[in-house]
Amino acid sequence: MIDRKTLVRRNNPVITKIEPLSPLSIGNHEFAFTADFTGLQTFPESYEVPLGVQSTWGWHSTIAPGYYTYKDLDLQAFDTYGRPVYYPVAPGARREAYHWLRQNPHRLYLGRLSFLFYKENGDLARVTDVAGIRQELDLWEGCLHSVFTVEGRPVQVTTVVHPENDEIAVRVVSDLIKEGRLQVLMRFPAPDMLSDKWEEAIDLDWEHHERHRTEIIARSANSLRLLRSMDQDGYEVAWSWRNGEFRGVPERWAGMRPGHRHEFLLEPLDSGEFTFTVAFAPTGAKTSDFDEVRELAKRHWEKFWLSGGAVEFAGSKDPRAEELERRVVLSQYLTAIHCGGSLPPQETGLIYNSWYGKFHLEMHWWHAAHFPLWGRVHLLEKSLWWYRSILPKAKELAAVQGYAGARWPKTVGPDGEQSPSPISPLLIWEQPHPIILAELCYRAHPDRETLEKYKEIVFESAAFMASYAVYDRDRDEYLLGPPLIPAQENHKPEESFNPTFELEYWKTGLEVALAWVERLRALGSSVGGCAEGYGRQGRSPEPHNHAARDSFFKNPEKWREVAAKIAKPPHKDGVYLAHENCPETFSKYNQDHPSMVAAMGVLPGKLIDPGIMRNTLKQVWSCWQWETAWGWDFPMCAMTAARLGERALAVDFLLMETPKNTYLPNGHNYQYPGLSAYLPGNGGLLTAVAMMAAGWQDWKRPSGRPGHPGPYSETAAFPDDGSWSVRWEGLHPFL
Repeated sequence: MIDRKTLVRRNNPVITKIEPLSPLSIGNHEFAFTADFTGLQTFPESYEVPLGVQSTWGWHSTIAPGYYTYKDLDLQAFDTYGRPVYYPVAPGARREAYHWLRQNPHRLYLGRLSFLFYKENGDLARVTDVAGIRQELDLWEGCLHSVFTVEGRPVQVTTVVHPENDEIAVRVVSDLIKEGRLQVLMRFPAPDMLSDKWEEAIDLDWEHHERHRTEIIARSANSLRLLRSMDQDGYEVAWSWRNGEFRGVPERWAGMRPGHRHEFLLEPLDSGEFTFTVAFAPTGAKTSDFDEVRELAKRHWEKFWLSGGAVEFAGSKDPRAEELERRVVLSQYLTAIHCGGSLPPQETGLIYNSWYGKFHLEMHWWHAAHFPLWGRVHLLEKSLWWYRSILPKAKELAAVQGYAGARWPKTVGPDGEQSPSPISPLLIWEQPHPIILAELCYRAHPDRETLEKYKEIVFESAAFMASYAVYDRDRDEYLLGPPLIPAQENHKPEESFNPTFELEYWKTGLEVALAWVERLRALGSSVGGCAEGYGRQGRSPEPHNHAARDSFFKNPEKWREVAAKIAKPPHKDGVYLAHENCPETFSKYNQDHPSMVAAMGVLPGKLIDPGIMRNTLKQVWSCWQWETAWGWDFPMCAMTAARLGERALAVDFLLMETPKNTYLPNGHNYQYPGLSAYLPGNGGLLTAVAMMAAGWQDWKRPSGRPGHPGPYSETAAFPDDGSWSVRWEGLHPFL
């Protein structure tokens, strides 16, 4: 057995200086607190990203939720085999609705907690007055320990988050408390978006004080409860303490700082130790005792690390093994706190807002597909339910465009309302995701309960996919697009059709949906109840099939037909193309995502010729503009190399030295200034490592035995030349 405690703790992040890109976070899957080196958020100006306090429930809409909807947009028509299909890809005449829907709802910054340190002369200490920094995140116990000095006086801070409540607990030990030189300040920013740089971090708004309210609704000698209000949204904050005294609004700031009505000061009493807790909730916020939170967090994280999978690379001769192990351990922690909640996560998790805090459904796979492989399927299931909650809107979107089933939005908030964008509405590769994610859940729990729980999202997804494909009578094939934008997003929608990855994904997704039908039939369960309409005209027009509108999922022959006759992935000169109308993939379009390789890596590759894919992958390795790629592209290519038996190349892709494959001291996957945390990279890394260690289900073997690129060995798809020592337990084979 692996000594998991030793494995985890030897990869604890340790910070000994200010790391502007690498603040450390603690959290509980639904809530996260990101701290600077003091254990609170005392010197945010020293960091290049906002230090967030965010939750899955904390959202705000300017004016009112649902002020604009999809129906208020000026839609653009795209010719789709003789009929117009409308997409919200440009502002048009309804600019206000377009930009409001892009920015609303947006995720809230719930507040900021800071220390105030005073120097001996009474001046407020600055970051230059602080020295002796040592901060360690104890992953095993989910606890942040911070040590530093202010004018030579030591300060020790312990920060921890409650595993179930959205609550921060803090203990401070320092002689500065006895001397009256340490205080705690709570501040609240305004809720609005200040930047139109939607792909970058959004600055906090400390100026528009009239845009929100902070009211004291309860107070005692050792506690305070606040009500936060903005437009029609709001939440509560509870604050309790031991050995402290609430000072209210700092008197010296009244009349000098317009925002003083959103600032509250707590001063420790004459003692060398001080504890407090702060809780956030939509309503009824309640605090716990510090020791209770500390103990509960310790139990929670010990249970997390002792359950599920583990991989260690101790004893490897390859000098990169230690770094890979660090990335794997930290990625498990980061995806747990940022991607394991009850909503699909935004790409920067619960640290700070990117894309206005909304989530991208094409990234949900990269955020969460690894959880079942690592024996933590419950962390995927927490967010998979959400598809059912927005199913009416997804079905309405499909119907408005003339399709059956449910069309899942791409960029979206918790309300399920599609965000307009020049690209997002025309992507399609997120459509099979719920099918595959549900299948991963089923493989973890192959029972009737799982089938019943997710059959509706599986079947509605398949219905859309079958309806979306166009039959070409001359080719006797089903085609995808145009219009569409492939996963490699730098293609014109009017010119793009039959993208390699999406063709394979359509076949895989529909065949998995058909397998669900057979499983449910075998159990005697109903698979009907959802009407499925067709009537889409192809290049060689065929009459509308009105009778099909009365068919049900219990007889999904259309799915079987589309899966069997989906077009073959396009290739030229011995390599696969991004799509059928893209003859210059490796010269003009060798940037962004090399998504064609995902057809045999992320997916089983039933339509793929391994020889052509091997040529494609090596061409990608040699000529791709990797500075334009994204963090999940590297594990994606590693998975393809693994299926092809290219073991050394799989590791080389996984650990390629290039800016977009950088993993910072806090474990986050850096992309570029303004996007220093990119969780799809962390999730992709975990999926690839699980696959390379535990193998995958070989579709060519009816028995379902795990497949490997060669004879089974302890290292599976890692090099078997003695350079790698790979020990793993608790992992599950990939698709």
